[in-house]
Amino acid sequence: MTKQRPNLAEITAAAGSTRRAVEPEPQPAADDESDSERAGGRRTSTRPPGTKQIAGHFPEEVSWQLRELAAERRTTVQALLGEALNDLFQKHGKPEIAPRAVR
Repeated sequence: MTKQRPNLAEITAAAGSTRRAVEPEPQPAADDESDSERAGGRRTSTRPPGTKQIAGHFPEEVSWQLRELAAERRTTVQALLGEALNDLFQKHGKPEIAPRAVR
C-alpha cells in the first residue's frame, strides 16, 4: 500500500505562508467551449475547415529540394504541391481542383 502524498497547499497554509493562494481559472460556459476542449483536450488544426492533410514519405533530399525550389520561386511548399497535384490531375484527365495559392 502506497502512502498518500501530503497536500502542499494545506501544509503551507498551516505554516503561515504569506504567498497568495492560486485561484482556479474560470471555466468557460457550456456553449463557449474552446477548440481544444471539443477535441478531447487535444489541439485542433488551425487550417481552414473543409481541408485535409495529404502526406507521404520520401527521401530526405526530396524535402530539401522542394524547400529550395519554394525559396527560389519565393513561394511556399504548399503552393508547389498544389501546382504539382493540378498537373497530375490534368495529365490524367481530371479537373484541376487543388487551390492556387495567392502570393
